[in-house]
Amino acid sequence: MMHWFNRGIKALAAGAVLSSLLFTSPVAAQDPQPGKPTDRAFVNPLLPGGPDPWITSRNGFYYYMATTGRNLQIWKTRSIADLATAEHVIVWSPPATGPYSRDIWAPELHFLRGHWYIYFAADGGDNVTHRLWVLENESADPTKGQWKFKGQITDSTNRWAIDATVFENKGHIYMLWSGWEGDKNGQQNIYIAELSNPWTVGSERVRISSPEFPWEQVGDLAKPGEVLAVPHVNVNEGPEVLQHGDSVFVTYSGSACWTDSYALGMLRASAESNLLDAASWHKSDRPVFWQSPEAHVYGTGHNSFFKSPDGKEDWILYHANDAPGEGCGNRRSPRAQPFTWNEDGTPNFGRPLPANSPINRPSGESH
Repeated sequence: MMHWFNRGIKALAAGAVLSSLLFTSPVAAQDPQPGKPTDRAFVNPLLPGGPDPWITSRNGFYYYMATTGRNLQIWKTRSIADLATAEHVIVWSPPATGPYSRDIWAPELHFLRGHWYIYFAADGGDNVTHRLWVLENESADPTKGQWKFKGQITDSTNRWAIDATVFENKGHIYMLWSGWEGDKNGQQNIYIAELSNPWTVGSERVRISSPEFPWEQVGDLAKPGEVLAVPHVNVNEGPEVLQHGDSVFVTYSGSACWTDSYALGMLRASAESNLLDAASWHKSDRPVFWQSPEAHVYGTGHNSFFKSPDGKEDWILYHANDAPGEGCGNRRSPRAQPFTWNEDGTPNFGRPLPANSPINRPSGESH
């Protein structure tokens, strides 16, 4: 996802800051502009802006988060179509200074082992210091109760890391993220590690994907004639898990978010395999979801998945721009659409649907 406001893309100086602890109670957030849902249908985008959209559901409610850059907010709604008018609260704000005070990206809300957890990336003002952090809430409703700061979550390398997601398989918890192999920018890879508890990494990291195909390698930073310390970045980021049958799928965003070529790739592993063995993961050589100039949808990426309330439909939630060249800014907006499954057990995401085109609400929704 790189820098949300495009600022700081060229600011890659190293830095180190000591950590501290902070936790806050939820406070009301400012209402967004309303969308235009109907009784049976809705239209994309769901909100005017919202990069890196994440959604999960529990006890009849959807819970939505996205990158704001400045704090962590949770939306709560019974209908995805009503997201624009949904209740939402700021559940955590960063300290004024410190290693997790700036550039707060890609939050995800997960219910694990009886508690809620938020995983997010943040830094101290320099991109090179980006790391992953965790909050915990014991309340049944994540928009209520108290969010406690659990600290940094990292493997032994403690290198640059963003876009964490977690999932359970066969009684084990795993975390996926995008990171650097060393201490310098230039390429982002997808890593996996096992967690010993929801806030602690219990294994070494394993690289399961690198940007090896041309469609993953669109990422020039330097303009013609411009000299930069890092003129180009190859990107794999935003990993997300989709479990189906005996397979574990991981979608990820390939190429740089500041290009229209930002698109989704996919890995597949058997749920019975050793997920910490890179050889267990098999990678598609082509993107599985990408821009559609015909539909005026560009830079499709950083998705999440959810099921309809009755469990009969599978849905993808992703961000995209309405026009070419809009890059990594806050014009990226969340969009949802259903998808199906191929005969070989792989997901068929289809093509991005045009904005303002009516889409039937997820089956079983109450509104």
